Amino acid sequence: MGLFLRTFTWWHGQTWGTWLFTRRRGECVGEDAGGNLYYRDRKGPRRWVIYNGEVEASRIPPEWHAWLHHTVDAPPSEKPPVVKPWEAPHHPNMTGTSGAYVPPGALAAGGHRAPATGDYEAWRPE
Repeated sequence: MGLFLRTFTWWHGQTWGTWLFTRRRGECVGEDAGGNLYYRDRKGPRRWVIYNGEVEASRIPPEWHAWLHHTVDAPPSEKPPVVKPWEAPHHPNMTGTSGAYVPPGALAAGGHRAPATGDYEAWRPE
């Protein structure tokens, strides 16, 4: 990563200040399936994440989100949550990317939709 980006921007990863703070005061408590690293302050209640790649909050799984926001005391690496059989795996928000959902008939899907079936009557002013 370029020196400029590392010094002045946070959206490309951690800055020098975050790196230094993490090295001096951070204690790594775990890593999620996406490679994000989670830290807590050795001297206080502060908790934070160092993203693996793009800085996007929807990439944080629910169990780590709960820990970051002090909803649970123990991190999922120490006390894993009970997984219900009906739970789906976590997926980040894909809006604005090439992996976003595109309904049939949308311009991004080619702009062609199925013809009307006759159950719709257009309004006409009188």
